[in-house]
Amino acid sequence: MVGGAEHGSIARRFGLGFVFLWFFIGGIAHFALTPLEMSIVPPYVPNPRLVVLLSGVFELLGAAGILHRRTRSAAGWGLIALTIAVTPANVYMMEHPERFGVPYALLVARLPLQGALLALIWWSTRRSPRSSSLGSSSLGSSNRGATNPGASHPERPR
Repeated sequence: MVGGAEHGSIARRFGLGFVFLWFFIGGIAHFALTPLEMSIVPPYVPNPRLVVLLSGVFELLGAAGILHRRTRSAAGWGLIALTIAVTPANVYMMEHPERFGVPYALLVARLPLQGALLALIWWSTRRSPRSSSLGSSSLGSSNRGATNPGASHPERPR
């Protein structure tokens, strides 16, 4: 699922697993608990039901995307963007804790925890330097002359 040498460490694989579960479970919640999810959408956001369902789709797509090496980095950036996009809902909950039955301290703690989640998404889904250099090794300097003989030489007088 999330294994492979390019991930570097058990910690990175654990991070991927956490991010996957976070967004997979969260994405399902958007459909299973739609009215609850709609209640945290700030009133200035139009069509809360559509917003909740679309963000649920994107959470599920992102979760699926990080499982595959070829889509992991793009899915990670998508999940980062989505996490930032839903921040107004977290702020709205913090501004109106009486509406949600959640202790204010937890709502305040949620914002720095969201920052930690963003860092974990980035760290666990970024391309490792090792895989990037391996991916470009076929374009190494030893082959440049063969594909474009004049590229490494100054222009010659004619």
